[in-house]
Amino acid sequence: MTELLSNVHRHAQPDKTCTVEIELLLDRLKVSVHDHDPRLPVVADAGPLATCGRGLAMVAAMSESWGVLPDDAGKVVWFTLPTAAPAEPAARDRRPRLTPAGPDRPRFTEVALVDHAAEVHRPEPAPARSAVPG
Repeated sequence: MTELLSNVHRHAQPDKTCTVEIELLLDRLKVSVHDHDPRLPVVADAGPLATCGRGLAMVAAMSESWGVLPDDAGKVVWFTLPTAAPAEPAARDRRPRLTPAGPDRPRFTEVALVDHAAEVHRPEPAPARSAVPG
């Protein structure tokens, strides 16, 4: 995301205002950066000693997919990353578990409550938006 925001700061015209949306989908995370510049970015072929020009190539290499969409107010540059499959929630077990006494354990039985992972609460997805003045 910082590469896309750096591109807005470095290249966008007429202003540096942008909006970032982060969207968690079922199997991927989608990050979109909207700015007011209608010019579409180009992946540069930076030389080995160049100090800039690798941002979009890094986004392309690190992301699952990426792209650019022109819109009425400028453009949207986006990329997706895969997410881990959600783990199956463990059954809630609040029954006492008895540990039998043995030669290396005291004569008394220990009682412990087992509290497996409770249901995972996932809030409704909401885009995160930020306006960054230039």
